[in-house]
Amino acid sequence: MNDILLPVIFVILAIAVVGSLAVLLVRGRRTPPGLYSSPRDPDDQVEGGAHGATSTDVLERPDGVHTDELVPNDLSSLEEAPAAPRLDLVDPVQGRLARLRARLVRSNNALGKGLLALLSRDRIDEDVWDEVEETLLMADLGTEPTMELVDALRERVKVAGSRNPAEVKDMLREELVKLVDPTMDRSLATQRHADRPAIVMVVGVNGVGKTTTVGKLARVLVADDKDVLLGAADTFRAAAAEQLATWGARVGVPTVKSDVDGADPASVAFEAVRTGIEQEVDVVLIDTAGRLQNKVGLMDELGKVKRVVEKQGTVDEVLLVLDATTGQNGLNQARVFAEVVNISGIVLTKLDGTAKGGIVVAIQRSLGVPVKLIGLGEGADDLAPFDAEGFVDALLS
Repeated sequence: MNDILLPVIFVILAIAVVGSLAVLLVRGRRTPPGLYSSPRDPDDQVEGGAHGATSTDVLERPDGVHTDELVPNDLSSLEEAPAAPRLDLVDPVQGRLARLRARLVRSNNALGKGLLALLSRDRIDEDVWDEVEETLLMADLGTEPTMELVDALRERVKVAGSRNPAEVKDMLREELVKLVDPTMDRSLATQRHADRPAIVMVVGVNGVGKTTTVGKLARVLVADDKDVLLGAADTFRAAAAEQLATWGARVGVPTVKSDVDGADPASVAFEAVRTGIEQEVDVVLIDTAGRLQNKVGLMDELGKVKRVVEKQGTVDEVLLVLDATTGQNGLNQARVFAEVVNISGIVLTKLDGTAKGGIVVAIQRSLGVPVKLIGLGEGADDLAPFDAEGFVDALLS
C-alpha cells in the first residue's frame, strides 16, 4: 500500500510545483524594450528596436470605424505673405536731361526767342537795343547782367557788321553762356565719406514744392545707384512727413519721421543722420520746414537744425528750392537763407521757359552760388542736373 501512495504523492507535488511556476512566469512577463505587445501597422517597428528605446502603444480602433479619413489641411487658413511692393522704374539722369531740354525748346520762352527776333531785324538802331534791354530785365536777368550782355552784343554786332540771323544767334549764344557761367561747379556733394553718409539739407519757403523736390532728388540719386535715407524734419506742416515717406516708398528709400505732430525738427534730423550712419547708407536727405524769410524765429530754428546735425558730421550740401516764376522775390529769399545756413546750391522749379528763367543768372551773380538742379514739370522724374550750355541752347532753339 505504501509502495503505491508514495509515487502518487510525488506526482501530485510535481504537478503543484509546475503549476506554481507557470503562474509566476505569466504574472512576471514584460514586453521587451523596443517591441510592441499588440499588432502594428505595416510600417510600425515590431522587432529589432534598440535596447532602451521608448515606444508608445496605439489603441486598436473599434470595428466599423474607417481609418482612411482625410486629414484637414491646417495651413489652408493661413494668409499668403504679402507680395513685395512694386517699385517705380526711375529714369536715368541722361534721359531726364534730354527730355527737359526738349520740353524747354517746345515752350514759349520769351527770353531767347524775343532776343533773336529783335537782333535779326534788317536795321538795329537804338530803339532795338532799348527793346533788347527791356526784354532782359523782364526776364529777371538783373540790371548788371543785362547791361553787360547788351554792351557786349552791341560791340560784336558793330564790329561784325552782320545782320545774318545765324551769326547773330551765335553771338547771342556765346554771351548768354558766359552769363550763365559753365565754369561753376554744379556737382552735388553726395559722395559717401569713409565713416558716414553724405548729408544734404533742403530748405525753402512754403509753396515752392520743397518736399516734392526732396522726393524727386531721392529718385535722381537712386538712378545714380546710391543708397538713400530721408529725414522728415518738416514737422510743422501737416502731412509733410507722410508725403515724404510716400515719395521714398515708391523707390524703396526709407524715411525717418516722428509720429508726434510738432516734434522738434532738430531731433528728427539728428535721428535721421544717426540712422544713416548705423545703416551705412550713401546719402541722408533732410527735408526742413518751409520757412518764411521774415519769420526770424523760424530762421533761427533752421540754423539750429544744421548745428544739431553737425554734431555727427558736417552738412555737405545745403540746397535752396526756389520757384523760378517768383523772379526777384526768389532772389530776396535766397539772400536771407544764405545768411542762415550757407547755401551751396539752388534748385529751380517751374523753369518752363517763361520770362522768369533769367533768375538763373541773377541768383548766381548775387550769391555766387550755382543752380545745380532744375525742374520743368510735375512728373516724378522732371528734375535733372542743370547744364549751362544745354539750357542756353534750349532757349535759343
